Amino acid sequence: MPQGISHFPTIRCPGVAAFLGLSLLLLSGCGDPPWNNPNPQYDDDFITYQSVMSPLPPKHLDPATSYASDESLFIDQIYEPPMGYHFLKRPYELLPLAVESYPQLSFLDADGNEVDEDDEALAFSRYTLRVRADERYQPHPAFALDGEGRPLYLFATAAEGARYQQIPDFPETGSRPVLANDFVYAIKRLADPQIASPMLGFMAHYIVGMSEFSEQVGAIPRTGWLDLDDYPMAGLRVLDDRTFSITIRGRYPQFVYWLAMHFFSPIAPEVDRFYHNPGFAERNLTLDWWPVGAGPFMMVKNDPNSEIVLERNPNFRQAFYPAEGEPGDREAGLLEDAGKQLPFVDRAVYRLEKEVLPLWTKFLQGYYDRSGEVHGNTNGVYDQAFVVGPDGVEMSEELEDHDITMDPDVKPAIYYYGFNMRDPVVGGYTEDKRKLRQALQIAFNTEEYLNIFYKGNGIAAHTPIPPGIPGYLEGEAGINPYVYDWVDGEPRRKSLDEARKLLAEAGYPNGRDARTGEPLKIFIDVQSQAISNTMMNWMDRAFGEIGVQVEYRPADWNRTREKLLTGNTQIYSHGWLADYPDPENFLFLLYGPESPLVCNCDGANNSNYASEVYDEAFRKIRILPPGPERDELVAQAVEQYRNDAVWLFAYYPKDIYLNNSWVRNNKRHGVSKATLMYTRVDAQERARKQVQWNQPVTWPLYAGALLLVSLLLPGVVAYRRRQKATARRARSD
Repeated sequence: MPQGISHFPTIRCPGVAAFLGLSLLLLSGCGDPPWNNPNPQYDDDFITYQSVMSPLPPKHLDPATSYASDESLFIDQIYEPPMGYHFLKRPYELLPLAVESYPQLSFLDADGNEVDEDDEALAFSRYTLRVRADERYQPHPAFALDGEGRPLYLFATAAEGARYQQIPDFPETGSRPVLANDFVYAIKRLADPQIASPMLGFMAHYIVGMSEFSEQVGAIPRTGWLDLDDYPMAGLRVLDDRTFSITIRGRYPQFVYWLAMHFFSPIAPEVDRFYHNPGFAERNLTLDWWPVGAGPFMMVKNDPNSEIVLERNPNFRQAFYPAEGEPGDREAGLLEDAGKQLPFVDRAVYRLEKEVLPLWTKFLQGYYDRSGEVHGNTNGVYDQAFVVGPDGVEMSEELEDHDITMDPDVKPAIYYYGFNMRDPVVGGYTEDKRKLRQALQIAFNTEEYLNIFYKGNGIAAHTPIPPGIPGYLEGEAGINPYVYDWVDGEPRRKSLDEARKLLAEAGYPNGRDARTGEPLKIFIDVQSQAISNTMMNWMDRAFGEIGVQVEYRPADWNRTREKLLTGNTQIYSHGWLADYPDPENFLFLLYGPESPLVCNCDGANNSNYASEVYDEAFRKIRILPPGPERDELVAQAVEQYRNDAVWLFAYYPKDIYLNNSWVRNNKRHGVSKATLMYTRVDAQERARKQVQWNQPVTWPLYAGALLLVSLLLPGVVAYRRRQKATARRARSD
């Protein structure tokens, strides 16, 4: 074969050929979708929402056991409890969800006779609920039946079902309507001690017969599945296929809020039975791994080391985007989808990102639709994303160029450092003890702390009740007058001179015990992962301003929790996120009987606060409906908390969420996580932006190819000359 130059690189220099071939391939793909897309590609036309999950994958997806916000991100899309929340309205508005209407409430005396709400003989409250006729479970093998109507996948031995490793392995699925008994069965599961629901201890105080039921089923030996339908609970009644009632002790208006939590979502008995097949638990074929609900989405993949995938539940009832919201929602474009059928996306993919910077980079490349939370203490990301302007936090130019939208969100939550009111130094209720705690409160400049360590993403708390919850007051009416003055239309922290004066009146002039001359030293128990040396140094300086010394006692969460349960703390850190939007859900953090040392349980009152005035107000708040009388009692409880100076400092956390321009309906809810079905994604705009933001840098390929050719060309020419000379000599010979 004649040896032309075009064959030389292929035959003699395969590495060069590979480089040139790759260069041509890359250059030819400049108009195609980006090559660096890390997300899975699907062969369907589903609209897919791309997001991330927590670096700590979910441990529990069983609605009876999960009590973590990160797990609710998945559970609340899959299950529908009886009640839910309006997506847009604030203050938060409770709505029927899996039931037709608001629960019918009646009151009973000790003999079960109906009485009026204000009757002194009132002993019980009964909630009667009627399930929606169109509420239906997702397709699942637990509902698959054989030709004779019997469950298709019930096995006598582990070997019979060994070929099924995960739910998608089952070829047959079925479904059925949600029934009233499914809600009753779910509540019975809360009471089963083998399931270890965090709701058992609290709900047993209210739901009639729950404690007795728990003791009864807890004493039964288990060799497999226990059908809870075989055991009645006094406070639960199934009236017909779609109607059931729950009877609780006394009067507790907040119980209706609990009906909006996933703990009360329906569980079909046949699903519980299915997951008790022999050998299933060893392969994570459990309700804790593969939830089964009637909500808008269902789980189709659960790989916590990689990704979790939800897809639209084809059996989901008709639901529509709200037609009204709060003032400003229409101007913000949040009502453009009014009346449209939900959900707007067909699939949601949550990928595991262990590091912040890769997540941030992929968000800017358009491969994640939202950034997730950007906390102020994530300094590397925060500094790229925001600048502090005259009007507060603003987006950087880079983000503005991407048409990214920003949603600041004050959570209905509170983080705080509390005093142990039983501690001999900082505890107690005498005037000198109050003044000591107030001096420490003034010295701890919460605003400066938030600005330095959280970039201002937090609001100093004057009350245990956060914004958005009834009982929180704006302006001068809402300040803590023991720590702040109202000056020029805003709260101003009292001076350090005032703190020193209070400290002296408390018996510690210049930070020394007036009796012994010893310096005052306070001890702060902190969770190791939640505090840095820089924070501790700042606190040292803050308290040093009034002559007080600090010693820190870092420990992991388990050790810290043990100290709280035994009262072995002086100052501790903690936090609380709203379960429901009512002041009672925050004021109970200081209710005397909630002290771990009083209830001998994991109580919420870690300060061991005991005030008859506060407790009496709280007991009335717990049973009263909303109204002026209740508002007055809330104000009274808050005033007592302030006067007693129970917490060193507190703040309401503020997060900033970023959304790429193709994501709509981004309003944060705060209480409910069941918001995925409202999210709308413009997949075409996303595809265009991904191509625009991920154009390959091709000039190095051109330059490299040109350099390679320039280096090889002299050799090629010389080689060709030698070949021709050799050929001429061969012919002459």
